[in-house]
Amino acid sequence: MKCVLTVIGKDKPGIIAKVSNLLANKNVNIEDISQTIMQSTFTMIMLVNIENATATMKDLKEELVSLGEEIGVSIHLQHEAVFDAMHKV
Repeated sequence: MKCVLTVIGKDKPGIIAKVSNLLANKNVNIEDISQTIMQSTFTMIMLVNIENATATMKDLKEELVSLGEEIGVSIHLQHEAVFDAMHKV
């Protein structure tokens, strides 16, 4: 199952590393990634595949939210179809 992961917050060193490490430790594959810094705001979108993950999507969401709180960013994980439906014009 593919999901879209978004990260937004004040830029600081280590955001990508910490998010990527959590995903790798849960056997989540990052299929695509885009990140940019707009002024001092860090933004990242990842397309991830959780088919072989060692955690459920619910547990993964909770761990990502917790990590976001720890490092001071907002992290959201959504099923790809839900993300696509929400962003159709």
